[in-house]
Parts: sequence; C-alpha cells; structure tokens
Amino acid sequence: MDQLFRPGANSLLRVALFALLLAPLGIVALAIGLQRTGYVTGEGGFVEQTVPFSHKHHAGELGIDCRFCHVGVETGAKATVPTTQVCMTCHSQMWTNAQMLAPVRQSFASGQQIVWSRVNRVPGYVYFDHHVHVRNGVPCAACHGDMRAMPLTRQAKPMTMQWCLDCHRAPEKKLVPLDRVTASKPYDQPIPEDEARRIHAHVAGLQRSRKLTDCSTCHR
Repeated sequence: MDQLFRPGANSLLRVALFALLLAPLGIVALAIGLQRTGYVTGEGGFVEQTVPFSHKHHAGELGIDCRFCHVGVETGAKATVPTTQVCMTCHSQMWTNAQMLAPVRQSFASGQQIVWSRVNRVPGYVYFDHHVHVRNGVPCAACHGDMRAMPLTRQAKPMTMQWCLDCHRAPEKKLVPLDRVTASKPYDQPIPEDEARRIHAHVAGLQRSRKLTDCSTCHR
C-alpha cells in the first residue's frame, strides 16, 4: 500500500511550522527597518520648488550668510523663508531677465509671495526652537547638512526621534563656536582647545538646569 506521506514530510512540516512562527517577527523587523529608510523619513529626498534655488551658489560660491534670508533663526522658533523683497534686493539689478527667475519677478509685480515647499519637517507634536539651537552653538549643518554643496535643497538628516536623542545625549559632539554656526562659516574645521573646554562646560550647565533628554524638552 502506498504511503500517504513521503519520508521527508515530517521535516517539511517542522520547517513550515518554524517559518510560521518566525513570520510575525520578520514582519516586525521589516516594519522597523522600513521606518528608518529614506522612503519613510524623507532623508536624501529633494522637494521641487517654484524657483530652483541653489544654496551651493548663494551660500557656497557667493558666501551669503544664512541669516540674510532666514532672518528669524536667531530670534524665534521658526527660521522664516525669504520674502520676494529679499530676493529682489539682488535680482532687481542682476540676472534681471533670467527665465528661471520669472516667478520671482511675477511675485514682486503682483505682491503675492512665492510659496516655497518645506523640505525639513518634524511632527506637529514636536516643539523645535531654531534660536535656542543657533544661539547655543548648534551649526546649521548639524540638521541641514552642508548647504554650501547643495545645488538643490534636499533633506540631509532623518529628523527622527532617535536622531534627535542621539544629539541631545552628547551635544558637545555637534556644537561649534558661535561664529561658525551658519553655513557660510568654516564650521567643519577643528575647534581650538580653549573653545572646546568652554563648549563642554556650557553643555554641563545645560544638563544641570534641565536634562536635554526629558520628554518635556521637545513635547510640550
């Protein structure tokens, strides 16, 4: 009489049951891994703009300070985007007929501001204050990457909670002298020893007054 099951059926059943048990773990691992990819976080992604503004040209080649356009970065939570009037400070006199700047000229003539698409974003339940970071020596590049090398603006960092916590646990690894904070300054050069000591002392003071990893620091 023919056997109902082949000799290797037991082994196949064990493998199948083992795979069935591992499947939920694999799905969880895949979900966690996916959450850390640029597909979810947006890291490395470019956002199309009305005008293809080049930070490489303006901040890198021309050496224009970030604060010329992002005027609120030292005084408030938000780093404001430049108005058309700021753009026309220069472009009313140079590249006046450039086709790519047609939206800027139209905006200036109509009085309607250019709508810039946001590149870096944190969830609405996260409180982020630009001027607290800038005035404490966090360079623009720590969050935005080297803007001096970007022909088109991309999201350079994941902007995840874990990424923020990594910096808050050891901020002294990111801080620079205040004159190197903006992207037009040489923030990537070695820090003098006396300045490094000052930064470490400053961080110690911050940690004593309020733990930078407290939930209430970012979630208010």
